[in-house]
Amino acid sequence: MKKKKRLVMRSIILVIMLAAIVYTLYANFTKETRGEMAVGEQAPDFILSDMDGNEHRLSDYRGQGVFLNFWGTWCKPCEREMPYMNNQYEVYKDQGVEILAVNVGEPEFVINKFIQKHGLNFPILKDTNKEVLNLYGVTPLPTTMLIDPEGKITAIETGELSEAKIKGMMESIKPQ
Repeated sequence: MKKKKRLVMRSIILVIMLAAIVYTLYANFTKETRGEMAVGEQAPDFILSDMDGNEHRLSDYRGQGVFLNFWGTWCKPCEREMPYMNNQYEVYKDQGVEILAVNVGEPEFVINKFIQKHGLNFPILKDTNKEVLNLYGVTPLPTTMLIDPEGKITAIETGELSEAKIKGMMESIKPQ
């Protein structure tokens, strides 16, 4: 009886390990079809809702610079750069630069608590099913993409940003 149970457990573990290997291979070989944007490419259009239920379509921001940030509440570097983003949003929002901060797959309650804790004023969009994350091929969080007024990606930055870096990035996509 013990040998049979052990055999069943080993078989289950083996099947799980094989499934993980197959998934990893699949994910790596289909990476190109899932996205992975490059500087100079046109930013793919998307529609996401903000915390008030308003829809934001990326193409509606044509003519403005867009600071597109992918983040999560659990991500400490994301949390540290949010106040800097908020400060620079206050400076650049009337100069034709918009921040769209895309939260990746978290419940509204958690996102709202985070927004209140940090007093964030810029649009927080919900990518509940991680569709936009996959469309853009984003892997590490935070990742920020700069989109110029013509809709082209001008920079892709991964990792935590300083306030000086954010200011320079916003300046670079400000409409002339």
